[in-house]
Amino acid sequence: PAILLADEPTGNLDSRNGEAVMQLLRELHQGGATICMVTHDERFAQHADRTVHLFDGQIVEDRMAA
Repeated sequence: PAILLADEPTGNLDSRNGEAVMQLLRELHQGGATICMVTHDERFAQHADRTVHLFDGQIVEDRMAA
């Protein structure tokens, strides 16, 4: 897909399966797909090229990866 929307794709998964999902998302991104992912897990958010942090529905941080 050109764009993939993923709402908590690793939620309720053990660490092994969560990493497998993240690997699949990385492969899709490397193939040219745009991934828009919602997560509360900072470990997985660190994989992003860009992160947008929300608080009470407002953007409080919008940063690009270094």
